[in-house]
Amino acid sequence: MKNGTRFFLAAMFSVILITAAWAVPPATHITNVIVQDTPQTQSASGTISAVDKASFTITLAPMKSASVTTVAQQDPPKSMTFVVDKNTTIEGKLAVGANADVTYRDDNGSHVAIGVRVTPPQS
Repeated sequence: MKNGTRFFLAAMFSVILITAAWAVPPATHITNVIVQDTPQTQSASGTISAVDKASFTITLAPMKSASVTTVAQQDPPKSMTFVVDKNTTIEGKLAVGANADVTYRDDNGSHVAIGVRVTPPQS
């Protein structure tokens, strides 16, 4: 083959290779789609304040902050209610006054408990 033909073929293959590399979508695009479809789990800890057949409520443990606040400036304790379904795993017995660590997911505005670990109150 002549040098001109070799140069032409090498240039064409290079253009094809570069075009193919630019046509591949970036990997971050695929990762973002997967992450958005996966439901996010969250967790909360506190003292059980109410128990019902299909739900329970905990009073959240107060957040420790670095700044010093007076008693008058503290917010009232916050509570969260969790729905218990057939897929919820509960370690221990749900009882008012016991401590609970809850792993949950948000489902159309309600907190659905995935797993609950109950420990007796510390005396």
